[in-house]
Amino acid sequence: MQTKIKTILALFIVFISTTSCDDYLDLKPQDGIIREEFWKTKEDIQAAVIGMYSSLLNSPPGVSDLPMSQYLFMYGELRGDMIAAGPNVTEDQRDIMNSNIMASNSLTNWAIFYRTINYCNTIIDLAPAVKEKDPTLTQLQLNNYLSEALAIRAYLYFTLARTFKDVPLKLTATLTDEDNFQLPVTPQKDVFAQVIKDLKLAEEYAVLTYGNVASDKGRITVYAINAMQADVYLWNDNFQEAFDASQKIITPGKFGLIKVSNNTWFNTVYAKGNSIESIFEFQYTTTNLGPFYNIFFQRPQFLASATVLEDVFGVDFDDPNNKDIRGDRTSLVAGSNQIYKYVGLDNDTRKELQDADTHWFVYRYADVLLMQAEALAELNRGPEALAIIESIRLQREAIELTTESIGTDNKNEVIDYILAERARELAFEGKRWFDMLRNARRNNYARLDILISAALVSAPAEQQQSIVAKLKDPNSHYLPINTYELYTNKALVQNPFYK
Repeated sequence: MQTKIKTILALFIVFISTTSCDDYLDLKPQDGIIREEFWKTKEDIQAAVIGMYSSLLNSPPGVSDLPMSQYLFMYGELRGDMIAAGPNVTEDQRDIMNSNIMASNSLTNWAIFYRTINYCNTIIDLAPAVKEKDPTLTQLQLNNYLSEALAIRAYLYFTLARTFKDVPLKLTATLTDEDNFQLPVTPQKDVFAQVIKDLKLAEEYAVLTYGNVASDKGRITVYAINAMQADVYLWNDNFQEAFDASQKIITPGKFGLIKVSNNTWFNTVYAKGNSIESIFEFQYTTTNLGPFYNIFFQRPQFLASATVLEDVFGVDFDDPNNKDIRGDRTSLVAGSNQIYKYVGLDNDTRKELQDADTHWFVYRYADVLLMQAEALAELNRGPEALAIIESIRLQREAIELTTESIGTDNKNEVIDYILAERARELAFEGKRWFDMLRNARRNNYARLDILISAALVSAPAEQQQSIVAKLKDPNSHYLPINTYELYTNKALVQNPFYK
């Protein structure tokens, strides 16, 4: 069986690597091959699912593109207030950081997302028919595989809608040259609705465990789906639903915050990964390294902002041993401001290049706790929200300088405290811009000050006035549709801010 899986996976990888990836509309397989050569046995489905996860880690051979995790980092951090340009930053990266964004910017190319979405769609469309050909495939097994494809598709569309706002929503596989390749955008609210629909079905079909830690952390489980649900419900202002989804993760007691111990907490949570704090991580290995060692250390494109250590984590100048464990030599290196989370072996030693296998952290337990705190704050349950914050701060040895004394009935102050704690806990994990935007946009942008205050902290002085003026237009909070996409798909209409 293992030999057959490897053979089918090799064929599947050849298929995806020879497919044009300049644009998702070009994802045209050689007519018939995907049906005639695959989709006969449950091993075929398994190989396709493995290929789907592989596409999250790497670009297909011969394709000049960045890996998915680097896009997730950039989309979630470059427009936030915790990143500065490194010596090897590209002009396109710098332009996004400075809100000088044009449709020709290469980082607005969404092809890598739609490529993987098409793999998900292919599994969803073709896997059910295998049950008629392979009597050993059970309905439960089929449902489990469908759950994984539905959840990954949902997560990618969720990311696209948060990044670009309105995006094409394609829910069927591109299988032949006769497919319709001229698709208009779907409004963001409808994309979110589809994400919720997919996640509900995925939850119904999902597994609790695969029987081993690497799979439980690196593949879709019920708990990964619940984390995604909590996230998208917060974006939809469905606060009770967000609370309920997070509670499904908290109640079973399968996850927790690891007790701090010298030089072991960092190694366990970040360097090794797949800890009890982990819910879903991209599984890089020593034979399949991620991009982080290069972009944060060897040829650093990004640094922590100069004020992050003091403003976010706090610095006790009287007692250097009194420090938040998430700050110096965890998230960043004091003095050089190098981002350390993805390159360290422990708090004192970096990994060697050949061992730089740190995962990309999609959802961790502390993230879920803080999403629940946000839901509680919006449900006017401020004391419970603050209790979550304080429990995390105690576990992470947060210092008194970053303690905020606020009224539990002041919702804005509670939300600001949650955002500050999320900045400490989830530094450089692709969350910051989305956290700020999600809260700023509520109630018809009643908290636009969140984005403006961040711009005043992080933007170059000579550009602050211009950036603040742009931020007053909500359409500027989303990236433009790439010029090439507009050229190849005449049904697309550019985000009005970039016309």
